[in-house]
Amino acid sequence: MDMDAQGNMTVLREGTNGFTCFPGNPGVVGDDSMCADAAGMQWVNDSMTHKPKPTNSVPGIIYMLAGGTDWSASDPSATSGTPIKEPPHWMIMWPFDAKITGLSTEAKDTGTWIMYAGTPWAHLMINQKP
Repeated sequence: MDMDAQGNMTVLREGTNGFTCFPGNPGVVGDDSMCADAAGMQWVNDSMTHKPKPTNSVPGIIYMLAGGTDWSASDPSATSGTPIKEPPHWMIMWPFDAKITGLSTEAKDTGTWIMYAGTPWAHLMINQKP
């Protein structure tokens, strides 16, 4: 799929595996190539429409095999600053709690950590390098 500036979607090629993929826009922070299952897409849509929290009822999966960028590892509403660079990774879109899991809340290049910890948008980042 591709999305224009107004949020209109265009099918680039039909798939058969239940994931929706986007080519992204290199050079635009946060507009990275990614693929998401239905629950992951619900999470993304909820974020893009500024809902107070995600509404998916099951964990979602998103993968970014080319890596990604974002304005913040802790603030899901950030739109400026020094961007963070994320290595290739998978995400489990479910509200993980750092206090219960003991996982790091700091962005890192290896291992697993929780992005946006302490917010309703907290989710698991699983980097491809152990």
